Amino acid sequence: MSALDFLKKLPAAFDASAASGTDAVVQFAISSPAHLVIKGGAAQLVEGTAGNADVTLTMEDDDLVALLKGELNGMTAFMTGKLQLDGDMMLAQRMTSFFDASKLG
Repeated sequence: MSALDFLKKLPAAFDASAASGTDAVVQFAISSPAHLVIKGGAAQLVEGTAGNADVTLTMEDDDLVALLKGELNGMTAFMTGKLQLDGDMMLAQRMTSFFDASKLG
């Protein structure tokens, strides 16, 4: 499964209560760029590059999938250079809690 295909699962696994009060755009700089718009208690994945991202995650596709599945620790990925962040680092840290990993398979 490609990273983009995996990202397409995020809206269905979104936990609105965990993301309560969050309005943000998260850019995924991967082989097929996409961004997640979190607004009004919902999440929508849009293919392409956002002009107004709050945070940009740059990483290899396989590493992104492992990160979102909980198989790769975000801090470890950042410290070892597998993950580059640009923008709101606190949002990036909180983001994994916005999704029910059991629905991501």
